[in-house]
Order: sequence, then C-alpha cells, then structure tokens
Amino acid sequence: MQALHLLRALPLTCLMLAAPSFAAARQPALPDQGRALTSADDFAVLSPRARIEPENRMLTERLEQLLPRLMAESGLDMWLVLNREYAEDPVYFTLVPQPSFAARRTTMLVFNRLADGSIERLTVNRYPLGGSYESAWSGGSLDEQWAALGQLIGEKAPQRIGINVSRDWPVADGLTQALHQRLLEVLPEGYAQRLESAESLVVRWLETRTPSELAVYPHLQAIARSVLAEGFSSRVITPGVTHTDDVAWYYRERFEALGLPIWFMPYVSIQREGAPCERDSDFCGISGTIQPGDVIHTDVGICYLKLCTDTQEMGYVARLGETEPPPGLRRALATGNQWQDLLTAEFVSGRTGNEIFTRTRAAAERAGLVTSTYTHPLGMFGHAPGPTVGMWDNQGPTAVQGDWPLHPDTVYAIEGNVKVQLPEWGGQWLQVKLEQGALFDGERVRYLGGRQVDWHLVR
Repeated sequence: MQALHLLRALPLTCLMLAAPSFAAARQPALPDQGRALTSADDFAVLSPRARIEPENRMLTERLEQLLPRLMAESGLDMWLVLNREYAEDPVYFTLVPQPSFAARRTTMLVFNRLADGSIERLTVNRYPLGGSYESAWSGGSLDEQWAALGQLIGEKAPQRIGINVSRDWPVADGLTQALHQRLLEVLPEGYAQRLESAESLVVRWLETRTPSELAVYPHLQAIARSVLAEGFSSRVITPGVTHTDDVAWYYRERFEALGLPIWFMPYVSIQREGAPCERDSDFCGISGTIQPGDVIHTDVGICYLKLCTDTQEMGYVARLGETEPPPGLRRALATGNQWQDLLTAEFVSGRTGNEIFTRTRAAAERAGLVTSTYTHPLGMFGHAPGPTVGMWDNQGPTAVQGDWPLHPDTVYAIEGNVKVQLPEWGGQWLQVKLEQGALFDGERVRYLGGRQVDWHLVR
C-alpha cells in the first residue's frame, strides 16, 4: 500500500462572514456532475490548530445570524441546553467554541430572546466559556449554580421555555432525567408549566446551513470523493491479491493520515457474475478478494470543520484487454443517474420527506425503473435531522421524520440504488448503489462535489 501523506495546511480564505443574507450568499456555481480528482493531495486540509479560527467564525455566524431567526420561528422565549461532563447533550458541541472536548462539570447554556428579536447568550458555569457567551454566574457550589439558574430564569420571565426532550428526535433528547429533575426543583413557582420540547428548534438549528458552511462544503465533499477514487484504482487494488477489507482499511487510514475523522467504518463489497443478486434483494454484494471483471462498491463518510459527508460510488475491475467498462455497465450507471434526477426533481420547499418519496417512487415506476430510495439530511451529523426520504428497510412512509418539511439551505445525501439486468452477465441482476452530497438552495438541488457519471476503472 502506498505511503500516506499529510496535506499541507493552507489559509481558509473562503470563509467570509460579510454576506448580508443567506440568500445573497448562496454559492452560484456548484458542480452538477463529473469525476472527482485523482488524489486528495490536490486539496488543502487545515491542521487541527488552524481549524479553530474558521470553526469559531462559523459558530459566531450561526449564533448571530441564524439562531435569532430560528428562535422566532419556533416561538420560544428561552432555550436551555444543560449538560454534564462526558454526558453532553448531542447539540452541545454545535453551540460552543473550539477547542472544546467536554462540558466542564455542569455546563448551562441559556438563550434568551429579547423584545427586539436579538438573543442573549448566557452561561451559568463554574468555567465561563467566553467568546460568544456572557457569564451570568461563575463561582460557587453546584447547589449555588442551580439556584443561580433558577434566579436567572425568574429575572428574565420567559413565557415559553424550550428544553431538549423529545420522543422522536434523538438529537433533541439530550436533557437527562436527573438534570430535568434538578431544573424542576429550582424553577420559580408556576414555571414548570412553561417548559416545552425544543425539538423543532433543535432540528432547524442542526439542518440549516449558513453561507460560510456552504462555502466550504464543496471542498469537503471533493476531498471525500477524491480519496474514494484513490481506493478504486491500481494505486490500491491489485486484482487477484487485494481483499475488500484492504480497501476499506485504506480509506480509514488515509483519512486518519489527513486528520479527517470518519463517522463509520468504510464499507467495500463486490458483485460478480454468478454471485446471487435478486430483483427483490435489499442489498447485493459480497466480501472477498477482488478479481478482474468484478463490480466494486464503497460507502465512506468523513467530517471536517464540523460538517459531515456520506458518499457511495461504484467501480469496475477491467479484464485483460479492456479499456472501459462493458456497455451494460455504462447503461446501468446512467440508469442510476436517471433515478437521481427523478428524485431531486421532486425537491420543493414545504414538501415533506414522505411526499418527495412517494412522488419519486411513482416517477420511477412510470419510467420502468427498479429502484430503492433512502435519502437523508447531512450536516453536523452524518445522519442529520430533517426530512427522511424513504429508508432502505421501509420503502413506504416514515413516521415523524418523514413528515418533516423540506427547507432551503439544507444538505442531503442523495442515496439509493437501482437494479438492472446485465446482458454481459446473462441477464443477472446488478445493483448500482449511489450516494452524493447535495445542497437544496430553495429552488433546486446541486451536487456539492459533483456526482458519479462514469465508472471508476481499475486497470
């Protein structure tokens, strides 16, 4: 396996916070298709130290420009995010400046909406956060800290107080039972009735991308696709020798060498003539030593600058004398692109995930395609909150998450598969599994780092 190389850190000059509005700052020219570059060494990756400044600028943008709008949208007057060290609320690290590895002891974040719509960002902590937060209390015992929180809430007198409890959204269910009980004990009389779930605010906070985030997302997606292309090449694969696990570990180690954390173990599989694949199978593919004539598939996901990707692409291992994939394979990938176009054509602001799914399925049936759609939001989590558009194990309506409406400035993994009968394999079914990160800007879907329109070819 070829040695791994760290990318040199370059200034991240694209993060400009001067944009007057989200709409004005949308990126005008995202790529819609095409191959990734051959090597991730063509892209700058900041060192961990160099990431702190742009990450904190993006956080400031979110807190100052996005949060006031979303709190007004939710109707909440106050939002409480209460945490204990090593048992942090899932949303905690999206709200605090870097470097941050844990909530120190008990960390209380208080977001209070003022009459003019601006947000007071307060902390009730033994260790003040500084930066984007003002300390409302910073010394004393744990009991005194809780008393200070109760007193602060009474002074601000909010009518609707959001807390992170949710039956249906895991990312909005971060308030532990013990912290909830302590909160009830210190609230002023009658204030317990003012508590309500902040789940809609949490989902909107996590699903919405700001101008600075949209500036860097194509760069991140291109890095992921480029490393994927490296793995599906003769740089990594020796037919008859290399195992699918070898390629999966190449991806893991390559990303680690770049300083880019993966959020799941990369997956690599094979489809080949004679290996069973049925029309109604959920997934087709086996593990083993990669041979000439094999179709290969991978699924990889990384995070960088607090944003995550989820990418699946397909490759072909050429037989002796072949310079391109067989015609049947080229038509199969084109069918996969056709399914993507049917899906993304149904992205309309206000439509729910279930509505998009139902319309896509109907369009695919009219086109005579054998498809499965399971698209999900991307963002600060790989499986981020927002509208679910089908699930691999449920090709029907999805409760709650499927009923969430589509909003502008949100990012999705356009994920699913098509099955085609391959003439070169005697009519055997082949499954083409694709997944590409894409932005919905309120009007159309644009792929952040291009999409796969040609097979990766291992010669």
